Amino acid sequence: MILVRDVFQLKFGKAREAIAAWKEITSTFDKTMPKSPERRILTDLVGRYYTLVLESTYESLAAYEQFGKTVMANEEWRKKYQEAVAFTESGYREIFNIVS
Repeated sequence: MILVRDVFQLKFGKAREAIAAWKEITSTFDKTMPKSPERRILTDLVGRYYTLVLESTYESLAAYEQFGKTVMANEEWRKKYQEAVAFTESGYREIFNIVS
């Protein structure tokens, strides 16, 4: 099992809009994909201001890769993703093995 954390640094003052956009994006997963991963959206309490994390779990790296291909082929997802990107300064991805 793996954990994927997509960490986004949002533009100043745009957290509310970014959270709404990511909630829409993730609801698209549920509507259009039968095997949508377990996920959650996290925001900062301390540390860097205006940080949003999209955290999801997958059975394997292969499952993560397959989900990514499916998502990228979805026109509705791509459109909503562009809306969320408008609120983002930068980002990075972390992938972890879940040990226990």
